[in-house]
Amino acid sequence: MPRGKYTNKKLAQLYACKDRAIHGGRTSGAKRRRAERFTIIDLFCGAGGMTLGFTKTFGRCFEPVWANDFNRYCAQTYNANFGNHCVSGDIVDLLNNPEILIPKADVVVGGPPCQGFSLLNKNREVDPRRELWRPFLEVVERCCARVFVIENVPHLLGTFEHCEIVGAAEKLGFKIVSGKLCAADYGVPQTRIRAVIIGSKAGDPTLLFPPRPTHYNPHGNGCHPTTVDFPDSDSLVPSSKKWRTVRDAVFDLPPPEGTDIRPVPPPLDLHFGRTPTEMSVKRYKAIPYEGMNRFDLQKRAPELTPRCWIRKKTGGTDLFGRLWWDKPAFTMRTEFFKPEKGRYLHPTQNRPITHREAARFQSFPDTFLFRGTKIEIAKQIGNAVPPLLAARLADIVYALVTKGTKTNRH
Repeated sequence: MPRGKYTNKKLAQLYACKDRAIHGGRTSGAKRRRAERFTIIDLFCGAGGMTLGFTKTFGRCFEPVWANDFNRYCAQTYNANFGNHCVSGDIVDLLNNPEILIPKADVVVGGPPCQGFSLLNKNREVDPRRELWRPFLEVVERCCARVFVIENVPHLLGTFEHCEIVGAAEKLGFKIVSGKLCAADYGVPQTRIRAVIIGSKAGDPTLLFPPRPTHYNPHGNGCHPTTVDFPDSDSLVPSSKKWRTVRDAVFDLPPPEGTDIRPVPPPLDLHFGRTPTEMSVKRYKAIPYEGMNRFDLQKRAPELTPRCWIRKKTGGTDLFGRLWWDKPAFTMRTEFFKPEKGRYLHPTQNRPITHREAARFQSFPDTFLFRGTKIEIAKQIGNAVPPLLAARLADIVYALVTKGTKTNRH
């Protein structure tokens, strides 16, 4: 698509048409030509949420050929779902090992560990994990990828490291676009905000990013604070729907049984509870209505409220909070089973959410196989890229790697 023939606005409109056609074809299950297959590498892959969104389960045609994660349980989960090509170990050591061959790939995706940028990490200024984007770009260069996607916490954007990532990628010949996305805007029943950096040698990613939302906030006039103005007037895909809610995701599940992974078919295998203390149960019962939190606990039952919460007059409005049935869940973290860590209480039942409920809030299908202990699986769920968000990013990447091709067959 020669730039000289079009203005930037016209180019953006043409890309937008292609994006809508690709999304429509993916979600409608339209068949693709068998020859159109693109390879993908997933680094710091975790359970494989990003890979899942790029593959046939979510209607895309990317074929995973290599992956890496430091955590062996993550590698086991990844291999159980995508084939035995995820290598466990330190990526720096692997890149220094001459016996490790990085295959050629069209696309590299991944999320270099985000704790170095997280506001929850008090030592983030000296955290060595801030530098793991360097081996990520080394893999991009080694495998001759045309596109890469980095996902991270929103606090990455605007940092010195963000500028370094952009500068290093531009030296490799990539055009870069960065921004924040809300997972709920793309069908995930969770208001998770993430930073995304896309680099491309296959086309201009600024003409496709951010991806047009597929879902909208019904209480926000169809808009969300992270949604930006688009070159044309159509900011949503034509088939856009209301945000998916807690009710949409988990209302069909019965009360959980047991306290550990169960030898039964999904979804009930991961739908187990805990053994709360008598004090915890009293606290749950003291805040019985949707949306209540620790401040309501203090008002209604100060004798049950931890002294540290009473002393802390501000902040933490989601701690010990109940979810709402008719709103998306809040951000899933690795300890979603501890209500003192966030808004993780069931809307009506006196308990924290289960592993299965958290996985559904992350948009994992029940058929996805998790491996490891219940603590390790919780980490995999909480750290994952929501597959539905990844699928929307895959639409953009597909538009880039097929730049100049027709889209009516999708």
